[in-house]
Amino acid sequence: MTYETQLDETQKKLRDLEFALNESAIVAITDSKGIIQFANDKFCHISKYRQQELIGSNQNIVNSGYHSNSFFKELWTTIGAGNVWHGEIKNRAKDGTYYWVDTTIVPFLNDQGKPYQYTSIRYDITTRKAYEEYIEEMAYYDALTHLPNRNQLYKWVDEHPRKTDETYTVFFLDLDNFKIINDNFGHGIGDKVLEEVSGRLRACLRESDFVSRQGGDEFIVILENNTDKDTAMCIARKILDTISLPIYINDKEMSTTVSIGINNETLNKIPENCQEFIETSIKKADTAMYHAKKNGGNNFCFSTPDQNMEMDRKFQMELELKNALASDEFKIVYQPLINLKNNQIVGVEALLRWKNKELGSVSPIEFIPILEKTGQIIQVGKWILWSVCNQMKMWQENGTYLERISVNVSPIQFKDKKFVQDLKQIINETELDASYIELEITEGTILEIENVSQTLHDLQELGVKVSIDDFGTGYSSLSYLKQLPIDTLKIDKSFIDDLDMDGEIIVNTIISMGKNLRFRVIAEGIETPQQLNYLKKQECHEGQGYYFSRPVNDKEIALLYKKLQSK
Repeated sequence: MTYETQLDETQKKLRDLEFALNESAIVAITDSKGIIQFANDKFCHISKYRQQELIGSNQNIVNSGYHSNSFFKELWTTIGAGNVWHGEIKNRAKDGTYYWVDTTIVPFLNDQGKPYQYTSIRYDITTRKAYEEYIEEMAYYDALTHLPNRNQLYKWVDEHPRKTDETYTVFFLDLDNFKIINDNFGHGIGDKVLEEVSGRLRACLRESDFVSRQGGDEFIVILENNTDKDTAMCIARKILDTISLPIYINDKEMSTTVSIGINNETLNKIPENCQEFIETSIKKADTAMYHAKKNGGNNFCFSTPDQNMEMDRKFQMELELKNALASDEFKIVYQPLINLKNNQIVGVEALLRWKNKELGSVSPIEFIPILEKTGQIIQVGKWILWSVCNQMKMWQENGTYLERISVNVSPIQFKDKKFVQDLKQIINETELDASYIELEITEGTILEIENVSQTLHDLQELGVKVSIDDFGTGYSSLSYLKQLPIDTLKIDKSFIDDLDMDGEIIVNTIISMGKNLRFRVIAEGIETPQQLNYLKKQECHEGQGYYFSRPVNDKEIALLYKKLQSK
């Protein structure tokens, strides 16, 4: 069969099969070696080659370099065996632009059953692929920095081959005091700083390393190629030095530093769940990062067995806390508030305690942040409010008449949209007058005045009192204190501890300011007669601490009340 006869037969078959030699289909015919014998106008238009440039050229003239050798090996194996191949191919036009085509390649066989020609019918899917890439970008990449996000991290882990006896190093990075940049310059500038930091971070890493943004000012890096501890330290130092360089945005100079936690470990066996392996490594690096921050930031810290034990304990606490409320593991104790003029008990502060069958008694310093992190603080907080309001009502019915019961409220709980509504319902259910309730919030909570002002005024309308806890340790503006309906300032225990040093100046200032603004002033952490006498001389209104009583149960509060009343 001559070449001319083969071509005539091919074109006849194309017409008979109506293979769309028209404006919509991109059609080409090649010989068995991939030399183009025919190209329709649509092919010329999308590839931007003239017909005479295409015919006689190898099909590789439009190869984009996007696909791997194995991709084309599979393609040629399929059509070389006389089978039809179908798939999507990214091609490169003459002007350097790229386009995607949905491609079907049909082999034509000679009398011996061997392909002598291939007809490819392609359809332009560039727009669809661009949309798919956009969707993937949204799903797998951070919109601000264009770094991979957590979804892409897990995808990368799943697709990445792992070997035993191979070292994997995970960095967990968190910018130091990034909130100051946002507060002083605005979130727009903060975003530009994150973009700059992302670029600098990428520049510090090798091509084989993986970097992703986890949200906020947190980043994760995975170092490959059996990175040893010394190499990890060199890369960490390079990151620290690079990130700390001045950043110039809109003619403003600013700077930030970063804390890095490093987990460096070798696989003894390939894990069944690679995502779980990486997640555990990230948690270990995260724990190490917090130790780097505790040491002043702008530093790195390697994960250690002690840190891992700490992480394991936190993980166990998370699991146990899920059922703590339902299992009746929480209890509430009460510490008296004493009028420093007459030594009478005027109120109590309700304090949450947790005792678990596995962990024993756990400090609130440990478990409260976990409740906040997991969001359980909303449910537990509602239970606390109901319990203390109900207890106050029971005391009143049994002759224990306290002026108020004080309850600590988490910032997360306080900012919950249903907080005031839930409190109203609790007051109605327990039939307690709202004026007996005092809510303690932190200074940090009132800094976001736009978000809390309405809540504070709603509470005032309800008749509930509000106290600023640990006053003096935060950054409250005096103008905020004057604007907002606040009743009480509680002087932090650390200042009472330092009364024999600089604490006197701060305590005197707070007491004087509180009186001038007509706040009730309470001193926390009174433990010695000297501290009590000093506060009395300064005419501090109330106090609490171990000098008077440790936190005790409801029955002991009733006994203490009767004892003090009889004096």
